[in-house]
Amino acid sequence: MAFPDLLPELTAAAPKLRGRLLANQSLAEITWFRVGGPAQVLFTPADEEDLAYFLASIPGHPVTVIGLGSNLIVRDGGVPGIVIRMARGFTDVVVEEETKIRAGVAVPDVKVSRAAADASLAGLAFYRGVPGAIGGALRMNAGAYGGETKDVLIRANAVSRAGEMVTFSNADMGYSYRHCSVPEEYIFTEALFQAKPGNKDEIAAEMESITERREATQPIKSRTGGSTFKNPPGHKSWQLIDAAGCRGLVVGDAQVSELHCNFLINRGNATAADVEGLGEEVRRRVKEHSGVQLEWEIKRIGVPADKVSA
Repeated sequence: MAFPDLLPELTAAAPKLRGRLLANQSLAEITWFRVGGPAQVLFTPADEEDLAYFLASIPGHPVTVIGLGSNLIVRDGGVPGIVIRMARGFTDVVVEEETKIRAGVAVPDVKVSRAAADASLAGLAFYRGVPGAIGGALRMNAGAYGGETKDVLIRANAVSRAGEMVTFSNADMGYSYRHCSVPEEYIFTEALFQAKPGNKDEIAAEMESITERREATQPIKSRTGGSTFKNPPGHKSWQLIDAAGCRGLVVGDAQVSELHCNFLINRGNATAADVEGLGEEVRRRVKEHSGVQLEWEIKRIGVPADKVSA
C-alpha cells in the first residue's frame, strides 16, 4: 500500500533543493536484510548545505535517517514521513595534518580503516571489523576487536532539525557502550578522527587478522544486520542465546545463525516481521532461561504492515 504523495508539497517548500526526492521508494534493496516496506519520501541530499536547507524548509514532517542499511530492520509497512539517506555528498575520506582522518558519514567504516592503513596510521584498524558507515558508528559508538569510536573521535559535525550546523566534541557525544547522548534531531555529516603513526605492514597484518576472524566466526556473506543484541553487563549475548537453545531457531524464513547466534539472517524470503519476530522470540527465551533481558542493538524503524492506514 502506497503512502500519500508528499512530493508536491516538499518541492514547493524547498524550490532550490539540489538533492534527490523520491515518493514511495522501496527501502528493502538498500538494507542488508533485504526486507521492509517503502519510505513515504526518500531524500538523498547533495551535501551538507543542501541537507540544512531542506531541514529548515520542511518543518512538521517526521524525519528518519539511514546510511548503508547494515544495522537496520525496516518494518513491512514502510516508514511514514521523510527518510533521509546519507549517501553521495558525504563520501570523502582524507588524511589531514599527518595523523588525522576526516570522513563523511556515508564512508564505509572499512574504507576509513584502509585510508589510515595506506597512510601508515594506526588506531583505526578496528573499523575493519565494523559493518556499516561512519554515520552509524558515530550514533552508536560502534566498535570491535578492542576499539571503539569514542577512543579515536575528535569531533563530529551535524545539522539540526532546524537546519543549523553544529559541531560536537568527543566529550559532547556522551558516549557509553553502544550509545551516544546526542539527540536524534541532529544528523551527523562528518567526523574527524585522531590516529597515530604506525608501521604499515603491522597495520595491514592486524586488519588481515580481523578479516580472517570475522569470516571464520560471523555469517558475513548472508543477508544479516550484524550483531543483533547488545552485550548485557557481565554477559555475552551469543552465549545467553546459545544457552537458551536458540542457535538455528527459525521464524518464517528468518533464522538465528548457526555460525554466530547473535546474528539473525534472512534465508531468502523472510519478511521484516519474520526477522523482528525471531528477535523477540530470542529475547523471550533468554529472559525465561537466564533472567537476563537482551536489548536490541539493531535499529528498527517504520510500521508493521497491519498498521498502515488505508
